[in-house]
Amino acid sequence: MDYIEILQEMLRYIDANIKEKLSVEKLAARAGFSPYHFCRVFQWEVGYSIMEYVRNRRLFYAASELTSGKRIIDIAVDYGFETHSGFSKAFRRYFGCSPEKYKEHASFDVPKLPILEKNKQYVNGGIVMEPKMVKKESVKLAGFALKTRTKDGENNREIPKFWQEYIADGRCKKLHEETFLNGHAEYGACFPTSPENGEFTYVIGIEVKEGKNVPEGYHVCTIPEALYAVFSSPPADAANFSSSIQGTWKYIYSEWLPASGYEFDNGKVDYELYDERCMGETGKICDIYIPVVKR
Repeated sequence: MDYIEILQEMLRYIDANIKEKLSVEKLAARAGFSPYHFCRVFQWEVGYSIMEYVRNRRLFYAASELTSGKRIIDIAVDYGFETHSGFSKAFRRYFGCSPEKYKEHASFDVPKLPILEKNKQYVNGGIVMEPKMVKKESVKLAGFALKTRTKDGENNREIPKFWQEYIADGRCKKLHEETFLNGHAEYGACFPTSPENGEFTYVIGIEVKEGKNVPEGYHVCTIPEALYAVFSSPPADAANFSSSIQGTWKYIYSEWLPASGYEFDNGKVDYELYDERCMGETGKICDIYIPVVKR
């Protein structure tokens, strides 16, 4: 199974059914994935959340019809916008002007479908090793939570900022001084909430000792038991650590999962684990835990 081929076919399907009712669940089922897993794969390869991509394609098609003589409200309804104001708001946000103004001065051809290409240059200066398969019991975390979403790449901006603020404002120091902790390895965990709009909760947390109470002020959550494929990012210096981790994620979704015989275990939690190997300025390594089930 080639993810690139499947996603390319899904892009064609979306265009062919652009006026139909499309949802994450419907598109994921057609692709043969769980909704959560499909959202992650689509985001990595296409660069947009699924419904963000659908909305943009609908706006393209609507813009191409503005000079057709049809009423704007009829065009809006054809492409899934229930009201004139909702369509105008989405149109202005994307094109920078109202549909009425656009209609006065512009004509528009729908852009061709993006061509997805397989690119194996994921990690600079390192090799991604095959994962270890590990069965882990549930883990209780205490820490801090951020609600974010994949729309327009918000998570890629907000999560690094969240880490920076966590370290700078004293929360990191305070958490590590607590007596309820079971070690000091930090988790960066993604708890799925809404595949439809790409929302999820990102938690920076540390494992809690069994039987210990956690005082108010911390976000407490549990990573459920799961079978994990555990990847270690290639050793990197501080300047390249982030790109090494992102390259490993890209490899997981673009190369390893398609050929592995496994799929993402829907409803479970993936996370990055930062332990003592992350502390130095050179040779920094992060482990990435992907919950999986046999396909």
